[in-house]
Amino acid sequence: MLTRLDLAHFKCFELLRLPLGRLTLLSGTNASGKSSALQALVLLHQTMKDAEWSNRLMLNGSELQLGTVTDVVDKVHGRLSFVLGVVDDDRSIQWTFQAEDRRDMSAQVAAIDLDGERHCEPSDLHFLLPMSTTQAGEAFARRMCRLTYLTAERLGPREVYALQDPGATQVVGPRGEHAVSMLHGSRDERVIDELVLAEAPPTRLRQVEARMQQFFPGCSLDVQPVRQAKGVTLGLRTSNATDFHRPIHVGFGLTQVLPVVVAALSAEPGDLLLIENPEVCLHPAGQALMGRFLSTIAAAGVQVLIETHSDHVLNGVRRAVRGDVLSSNDVCVHFLRDRDQWDDQVVSPSMDSQGKLDTWPDGFFDQFDKDMNHFAGWGE
Repeated sequence: MLTRLDLAHFKCFELLRLPLGRLTLLSGTNASGKSSALQALVLLHQTMKDAEWSNRLMLNGSELQLGTVTDVVDKVHGRLSFVLGVVDDDRSIQWTFQAEDRRDMSAQVAAIDLDGERHCEPSDLHFLLPMSTTQAGEAFARRMCRLTYLTAERLGPREVYALQDPGATQVVGPRGEHAVSMLHGSRDERVIDELVLAEAPPTRLRQVEARMQQFFPGCSLDVQPVRQAKGVTLGLRTSNATDFHRPIHVGFGLTQVLPVVVAALSAEPGDLLLIENPEVCLHPAGQALMGRFLSTIAAAGVQVLIETHSDHVLNGVRRAVRGDVLSSNDVCVHFLRDRDQWDDQVVSPSMDSQGKLDTWPDGFFDQFDKDMNHFAGWGE
């Protein structure tokens, strides 16, 4: 499990050391760096997966298109270099990346600090690690290559979804574009035993369907390949009394939640799952259920990082902790703020075993209280 993310001169961060838990929830104001923190991990994943022998960090690839070095170096303090680092249960790795020109679309590995040992200008790299340490870093590299990243801009309803080779596509894709294809290809595989709902067969398709029914009562899924075409269709219904419908006829909520559920139930213990705004298109009760669902996934051994603007998702996590679904020791909550306005760019409330937080900084899911205080005197 990753236990810390370190950044220096990366995007809006001059310096960041962010503790990570089994479940990490990132909240904060717009443009405060929540997505940037996730993107740092995705850049490492993208490079290891798309260019495993490269000695450059790929800023543009299958998961992210971040542009040039100008777009990723801290504009205030950075020049042509930045640092990405991670700490896990076994090792500490920190990469210093250097560009020759701010218009470069990738950055050279200038140095690697691996468990306190510095490797300067390494040339022979595999998965961004020196060849001499590849065996020691194999588990880390495998975890990073299997990382799943879901952006807030997920694919909406489609008539037909592209059918992918199951051997080549192991994740749902950043927009959830491979979710239906994955569900078709792995429909008969078992999910993690700890995640099996007793009311449904333990296969992935039926477990995904059972989880979707928790969000959308009566939901059923029908996934069918298109004959003589590289495509698959998704039929949806919300009642046994109706036929299956095209996705466009059942509301955006189902197609926004489905990639989250497929990704979560396709993960293995030790995998990394990064999700932006899992609450998209969900009713408040569904948002709270999403927090509890992702807590359940984390409790089963999958590391989950969430970026959210929803206090309902947070409260779903808090209720999961109080209900002993997940230990409070496994939860990290971070509130990010504009560094130009605050001395502390990150505030990290602690959660106790009852789901209570020890601090509520200004702007941290307090808008409801502010609005109610505003209305309090209107009746006088």
